[in-house]
Amino acid sequence: MGKRVLVTGGNKGIGLFISKLFLEKGDTVAIVARDFTNFELAGDDCVTAVTYDLSEVEGIPALVEKIGDIDILINNAGMSHNIFPEEYDEKRRLYISNLNLAAPIALTARYLPSFRARGGGRVVNVASQAGVYGNFDVWYGALKAGLINATKTFANLYGRYGLVINAVSPGPVDGDIIRGSRFNKRFDRLIDRTILKRSANPAEVAQVVYWLAKESPAYLNGENYMINNGVTSLEP
Repeated sequence: MGKRVLVTGGNKGIGLFISKLFLEKGDTVAIVARDFTNFELAGDDCVTAVTYDLSEVEGIPALVEKIGDIDILINNAGMSHNIFPEEYDEKRRLYISNLNLAAPIALTARYLPSFRARGGGRVVNVASQAGVYGNFDVWYGALKAGLINATKTFANLYGRYGLVINAVSPGPVDGDIIRGSRFNKRFDRLIDRTILKRSANPAEVAQVVYWLAKESPAYLNGENYMINNGVTSLEP
């Protein structure tokens, strides 16, 4: 029987590949995103598109009420400003903090009562290797580290009630973020450190997310899975 899945940022990039994979497997998907212009899955009866800016954390309780009950939560929405620490202003810092960390924590906490009531639920948080090794965008790296920590904390607190929550931390993933980055030479150096000498395909990340959300043993809980093809350390 298909599952009810919520994918944040499921309208493009990695999130779109995640959404497509769940649909292919017979699940129904609610997607939360700021903009659905040229949305590839528009008109699919198994997709519910919900326009919302997740940086507005105070509105998440109402958002959850609107979406309704789910079986699986994929906290995928996130972004990097791709700037150095001294380039941050308060507006940018607050936005990235809310989107990358406060929103996934708030969504997970809001769905906990329904997960506990039926004895289980699964959450996958899309973090980043920046949260493990650091990043030139200090806020992005620190917030992804926080998301990994939150994953472990939720598992420790609520795993006994059936919550299975894990994180994935991709390295460079092929897409516009790499191609259009002012730091594309750094991405090239990282890619050169991989075994296959290439970035990840978004579909490969989606496959790991799907496995953790539906197929992995429940014993695997509170973990962070690196998806970087053998990269174990990064040059500054």
